[in-house]
Amino acid sequence: MRRFAQAALLVLSGLGLLHAALFTDLYLNLVKPGMRPLLIASGAVLVALGAWAAAEAWGRRRTGGGRDDHDHGHGHGHGHRRRPDGGGSGGGDAHGHDHSRVPRVAWLLFLPVLSLLFYAPPALGSYTASREPAKAVAVEEDGFDPLPATSPLPITLTDFTQRVQQDRSRAVGKRTVVMTGFVTPAPGGDGWYLTRIIVSCCAADASSVKVLVHGAAAPKADTWVNVTGTWHPGGTLGTASAAVALDARSVAKAPKPSNAYMDALPLTS
Repeated sequence: MRRFAQAALLVLSGLGLLHAALFTDLYLNLVKPGMRPLLIASGAVLVALGAWAAAEAWGRRRTGGGRDDHDHGHGHGHGHRRRPDGGGSGGGDAHGHDHSRVPRVAWLLFLPVLSLLFYAPPALGSYTASREPAKAVAVEEDGFDPLPATSPLPITLTDFTQRVQQDRSRAVGKRTVVMTGFVTPAPGGDGWYLTRIIVSCCAADASSVKVLVHGAAAPKADTWVNVTGTWHPGGTLGTASAAVALDARSVAKAPKPSNAYMDALPLTS
């Protein structure tokens, strides 16, 4: 890969990061919001390095030192100079072949770089969630506050899971709740999962929290919905044996949140 191509790769990588982090919300498909300043800084550094590499390559060419951009190394009168000891100069061998060049496959690096500019990868969804178990919810050590009297009660999937399996008062058992998430098919066709994916740093450490929904036809996978319903009896409420499940009374399509990697309360009127 020639010097100008290397410089272009650096510049395009930096521009891709800056485009995703400065002018769009696409970076939220990959990392948490708190990582934005680091992405911006990384993009700026890559652009600066690429510009410096391009300027250096241009200067070498103007002064006649940029032979690496034109050396075909096959003994055509250039690119194969002999050292006094009889060896070849630079990265060539006795036959004038240049082994210092990067293999042609390195040009494929431009594909992911260009994708940052023209096609950003979507956020993780049902495909990922269906291939891993639900996240283990932390034990509530300080007890639970009384539930508000609002009905239906907006609640996160994590809070609902904690209330169902850990709240000895069983307060959530007879309450109508509403939760927001995306649809993940359940194996065996016994209901479907309302799902949220949560990240600690970036998409690489993603985990999911799920609530099994009964009593309503499954919308298309990855559709974001508000589900209103009551706890679906199974096991002993307030213990780890309780089913994290819901008998749905209504399912309404919801807009996808800009930050899909958090377990937030539903937006209700």
